Amino acid sequence: MKPQLDHEKLEVYQHAVQFTAWTEEFIALLPARAVRDQLDRASTSIPLNIAEGNGKFSIRDRCRYLEIARGSAVECAACLDVAVAKKLVPAGAVTEGKERLLRIVSMVTGLIMSLNNRVSEEPAGYGTTEQEHEQEKEQE
Repeated sequence: MKPQLDHEKLEVYQHAVQFTAWTEEFIALLPARAVRDQLDRASTSIPLNIAEGNGKFSIRDRCRYLEIARGSAVECAACLDVAVAKKLVPAGAVTEGKERLLRIVSMVTGLIMSLNNRVSEEPAGYGTTEQEHEQEKEQE
C-alpha cells in the first residue's frame, strides 16, 4: 500500500482531482477565450483548497478552505453554463461535468456541516450550573 497524506484519503478530494482531469479534456474543445482560463483556474482550486483545508488544525480554518473549494466548484458550473450560453459547446457536452460538480459540492457541503456541528455542540454538563452554585451559597 502506497503512503498517503490525509487529504488523499478523502473521497471528495479524489472526485475533485478526477474533475480536474475531465476539465482538461473539456477545455481542449473550447476556443481560447476567458471562460477557458477561468475554468482551468477554478477547477484546479477545488482539490488544492480541499487539501489545504484538510491540513489545518482549527475547524474554522478548515471550513474556510472547504468553503473556498465549494465556491470554486460552483464557479466551474457557471463556467460550463457560460460556455453553453456562448454556444462554444453544445449543452450535452457539459452534462458529465455538471454531474461531477453536483457530487463534489454536496460532499464538500456535508464536510463543512459535519465540522460545524462539532463546533456548535452543547457543552457537557459537568459540575453545577451558576444558579445551583448561587443556591448552594445561600444555604450555607
